[in-house]
Amino acid sequence: MKSPLPTLGLPLLALLALSGCGDGSLVLRGPSMSDEAAPVLATCPADVPTDAKCLSGRDSKGAFYMIAVPAKWNGILVMHAHGGPDLAAPDLDRSMEDLTRWSIMVKSGYAWAGSSYRQGGVEVRAAAEDTERLRGIFRKHVAVPTKTILHGQSWGAGVAAKGAEMFTVDTVGERPYDGVLLTSGVLGGGTRSYDFRLDLRVVYQYLCGNHPRPTEQPYALNLGLPANVTMKQADVALRVNECLALNKPAAERTPEQKAKIQTIVDVIKIPESAIQSHMNWATMHFQDISAKRTGGESPFGNEGAVYTGSADDAALNAGVLRYKANPAAYQTFATDTDPVGKIPVPVLSTKWISDPTAFVELDSRFREVMDEGGSGGRLVQTFTANGTHSFISDPTYPTLMEALLQWVSTGTKPTPAGIASACIGMEATYGKGCSFDAGYTSPALATRVAARQRPQ
Repeated sequence: MKSPLPTLGLPLLALLALSGCGDGSLVLRGPSMSDEAAPVLATCPADVPTDAKCLSGRDSKGAFYMIAVPAKWNGILVMHAHGGPDLAAPDLDRSMEDLTRWSIMVKSGYAWAGSSYRQGGVEVRAAAEDTERLRGIFRKHVAVPTKTILHGQSWGAGVAAKGAEMFTVDTVGERPYDGVLLTSGVLGGGTRSYDFRLDLRVVYQYLCGNHPRPTEQPYALNLGLPANVTMKQADVALRVNECLALNKPAAERTPEQKAKIQTIVDVIKIPESAIQSHMNWATMHFQDISAKRTGGESPFGNEGAVYTGSADDAALNAGVLRYKANPAAYQTFATDTDPVGKIPVPVLSTKWISDPTAFVELDSRFREVMDEGGSGGRLVQTFTANGTHSFISDPTYPTLMEALLQWVSTGTKPTPAGIASACIGMEATYGKGCSFDAGYTSPALATRVAARQRPQ
């Protein structure tokens, strides 16, 4: 094992501010300035280059983290905000898993740092704080990067978008992030991104009536579950399979089961393969939100939503349960999770067009928010024809990083066509996998998810 990297310390300007030198007008503040222990040497995951150096630790708030620095580091740090979110207590395995998945960054010459976050559950601002705290650990105990890119993946894209708004020159005293990369992002904010999961719960209950069962204490479906009820994914799957037989080949399902699945696919506009996962999230994640984040009330409602695509839409709309979002819960959740479009640095995003987890239409909502917040000119969105939600392809991410860094360094805004062309050149190094669709524009969110009444 090689010796630890030298600690370069904070930049001179920061040291002057901390020591009281100068005119005292610059004061660094925020999570990155907390007093944190140094990380320790760690074994790198197998997918990380063998000559890279890995470090791990646990911060003062309880979040675990991993850091990886390639042998030929280009001086640029990628701060990673992971998706999920997990509901279990944090552990180092989460950060090891993230480093394994995103080893492409280390292979491309970038240092990488990712936090497990201090807690499980749907709390965006806390996750953004944990990511910023880790940035400070890297700068204090590893090295000062020449540039820092904040990368958010899936739910973590919402964390990164919020973090880029929270931590700026004005709030930190120095520019913490030079650019933001958002991939496969849940970018509608909590108050828009999860509406369809309530729709799934009410349509499923209309069709199946077993979640909850008639023999169980009824509860409002927009809570996910009552706070005192424990349920595991296997328990939800048992109920779903009782009704829909998703665990069986299509040929073994009854005509009634096939019809119910088709109704869900056509009304909710998700593939059959995504029904179970979204039912899990609409159960346990909704419970986490209502029981732990919004005071026992739900921020989700479906008043005014008109469902279409079934064999009998009139009967469906008359029969589904209706809920009103609690105004205070809605505002609390919006404050924590919704971006406001005030990101002061370049933002580059990508989305697989057929992503069944983070709908491509969410990107249209994000563009609207960025325009409303005055940051629309700092956003470039790209889309790919192929991929998965968790990872699109190896050449995709180095291409995006190069485009974003050139934008940061030169002020030259990339174009989707230029990125698509550049990706082809990356395939010689990183293998096949480029599928950028330079002409694609994401449809409005309302074309995918029924509009509804919202608290004022």
